[in-house]
Amino acid sequence: MNEYQIKLSDWHFSAVDQEEWLPASVPGTVHTDLLRNGKIAEPFVGTNEHRLQWIDKVDWQYRTEFDLTQELLAQPRLELVFDGLDTYADVYVNGQHVLSADNMFRSWTVDLKPHVQEQGNAVLVKFRSPIEEDLPKLAKQGYGLPASNDQSELGGLGDRRVSVFARKAPYHYGWDWGPRFVTSGIWREVRVRAAGDSRVADLYIEQKSVTAANASLRAIVEVESSADWDGVLVIRTGEQSWESKVSVKQGQSTVGIDFDIAEPELWWSRGLGAPNLYTFEAELLHGGAIVCRGKVRTGLRSVRLVTDKDERGSAFYIELNGVPVFAKGANHIPNDSFLPEVSYERYRHEVASAAEANMNMLRIWGGGVYEEAAFYELCDEYGIMVWQDFMFACSMYPGDEPFLNSVHEEAIYNVKRLRNYPSIVLWCGNNEMDTAWSHYNETGGWGWKQDYTAEQRVKIWEDYEQVFHRILPEVIESHAGFVPYWPSSPMTGLTGDATQHAFSTSTSGDIHYWGVWHSVEPFEAYNVNIGRFMSEYGFQSFPELKTVLTYADETELRIDSEVMLAHQKNGRGNQLIKEYMDMYLRQPKDFPSFLYLSQVLQAEAMKMAIEAHRRQMPFCMGSLYWQMNDCWPVASWSGIDYYGRWKALHYYAKRSFADVLLSVDGTKPGQVDCYAVNDAQTSFEAELDVELITFDGELKASDRLAVTVEAGGSGIVWSAKVDELIAAEWDRSKLALVLRLRRGETEICRTEHYFVEWKALQPVAGDIRISEVPGSNGTQFQVSSATLALKVRLTSETEGIFSDNYFDLLPNVPQTVSFYARSEGERPFEPAAPVGLSAASMADFVQ
Repeated sequence: MNEYQIKLSDWHFSAVDQEEWLPASVPGTVHTDLLRNGKIAEPFVGTNEHRLQWIDKVDWQYRTEFDLTQELLAQPRLELVFDGLDTYADVYVNGQHVLSADNMFRSWTVDLKPHVQEQGNAVLVKFRSPIEEDLPKLAKQGYGLPASNDQSELGGLGDRRVSVFARKAPYHYGWDWGPRFVTSGIWREVRVRAAGDSRVADLYIEQKSVTAANASLRAIVEVESSADWDGVLVIRTGEQSWESKVSVKQGQSTVGIDFDIAEPELWWSRGLGAPNLYTFEAELLHGGAIVCRGKVRTGLRSVRLVTDKDERGSAFYIELNGVPVFAKGANHIPNDSFLPEVSYERYRHEVASAAEANMNMLRIWGGGVYEEAAFYELCDEYGIMVWQDFMFACSMYPGDEPFLNSVHEEAIYNVKRLRNYPSIVLWCGNNEMDTAWSHYNETGGWGWKQDYTAEQRVKIWEDYEQVFHRILPEVIESHAGFVPYWPSSPMTGLTGDATQHAFSTSTSGDIHYWGVWHSVEPFEAYNVNIGRFMSEYGFQSFPELKTVLTYADETELRIDSEVMLAHQKNGRGNQLIKEYMDMYLRQPKDFPSFLYLSQVLQAEAMKMAIEAHRRQMPFCMGSLYWQMNDCWPVASWSGIDYYGRWKALHYYAKRSFADVLLSVDGTKPGQVDCYAVNDAQTSFEAELDVELITFDGELKASDRLAVTVEAGGSGIVWSAKVDELIAAEWDRSKLALVLRLRRGETEICRTEHYFVEWKALQPVAGDIRISEVPGSNGTQFQVSSATLALKVRLTSETEGIFSDNYFDLLPNVPQTVSFYARSEGERPFEPAAPVGLSAASMADFVQ
């Protein structure tokens, strides 16, 4: 027998001080179990969040029973494995205490052999309140630590912020886009595992050197064995195999074999090549018989974080297989406040949506969780690179020995769990902590240092360095040394002086630019504040009306209503959206129009930022906006709402992240410059068509020229003086500049540019016509208008996505659009005929 596993089921739960046991779901959380049993109201509706804060002050318990066969009882190894316990838990088997857990981010294993029999084995898991557990730690320390997103007031704790003491998802305590639901529960799978005398505990394919010519690899196999023995290790992939004599030791030992693959099929990120994957199998043989085996899937690639100095500072980009990659994407947060609710289909929808939007990177932000295997497997398959934060964000953390030991074990567990995924190209220590504290700049940072004595400051920074400058990089070096580590985001580099801390105009490292939004700077500031790698920036919008109505009724459809404010976690967020809308757009007709305009406003802001970043290649080599997704239905920075519905931003991102892009820069007074941006590693010749048209389709000027689109960069392909292009008597508020890049009859990309601010544009209210494309079975249709229609929104009652949406529809130029229904089948999106298809433009929503 190699290995056999039994998933434990039929769980029940109760409050520790109560006798009513109710059915429970495992994996699950106490909040969702209470909801399914009708004990609480839907947490995401209205202001119910506020009324459910009592749950995290209660101790909860879960129990089940299981039987074992004589065959399983006879196995040398019999263990109880918890893949995730959230968070402070004591485990009992048949009344015997067998485990105390205190870290949500790792697995826990118990030797069952001394505690079980054949029938009626009882498992009891008692969860202590994370709030009651950590309040004494805060009191003992004598002062609080910075944790600006911990919504302790909402939780009834006043200013007592305890989130930093728990190795638990920080966002559970609230964030400026998420609710405060401090969960407890068995949040990942729990099972009984039986194995023979030996088992493969881990298989790692270490990639020592990978090129197009050869991959030099080492298979590292961790073996758990009840005795010493000599045998043979065999590694297989496809038709190839390698073997070596090995000696296995009692307990846990490591054996390995070096091998090479000539001309490997490399793993590439989306847009650069195929994300090729290999499956490797390891077999350990004794006397010619297989004793135990393991299997892992990975991709072969070389990855390097390039931070070389240059004349403008220091570079910051990912080099994949020797190719500099401009990172295009967004920041990922957990898909739900209640993590076990995230299905494989929801993960696939997010990752497939990233690929559909021409992204090649997602950053797993440090205030959430190390994600499920399904997420990384999907990123591997779709060619989406992953920037992986360790789970620390926007806070300072304690440095006592138990805490540091827990962090060390957490880091080892997760680095080893994730190190075979080729999509992970960077590990990062934390989110925003270096810049928030700004140890070497007395007036820098977020004002945290000023609340502490000199002695406390020294202690807090020493604790910080212990985790992020010693423990974490040492774990990476020991267990995944071929993937780079970056201590904090943002940061210019580990200099040990004031230049270490990033700011909005840094020319080294990465930047989080929040002048737009938090500092209420105009959108045009995106054209100026450009760093080497823009790892955060963003602007908020509301979700569509269908989503809003899941948490608010018709009487609450005002930005200042109690419910709307409860679903806006960023203070003045709703008012900020309105203020920016007043700056840039005409007034909405009603609240549904306000929702639409908020999405257009957000999308236009992000387009300006993304394209400003891409125009500055290779100085800037990354653009990751905040944020990809939501954990509940809310007004936020997301491009995809909680239900997976694409906002205008995601459609805009698809166009602005296209592998070949035309982007117009109008920042120079009296001049327009058109850039061609090309992510590919090959140059090509093309034709550029330039047309100046009125909103009713009259051609005012045109030009056609041959251009060279250079490889892996950005360059100006056309420029004009505005006064020379536009006659004085022409009404600029009704003019559009249209640029098309073609190769023969094939249009590669198109962009439009306008000569007045958005609110001064004069959209024409006209009929938008929709006609089915013959032979498409209703899955494709042409959209057309006699006049220019701005920001055309297509909607359908069918859940799904359009091939394009929120686009400018040129006069008498039909645009073909396809519809894809969201699917749980083999593909995430299937061609479908949308039910209730309709179209509207900006003219339909403004006064």
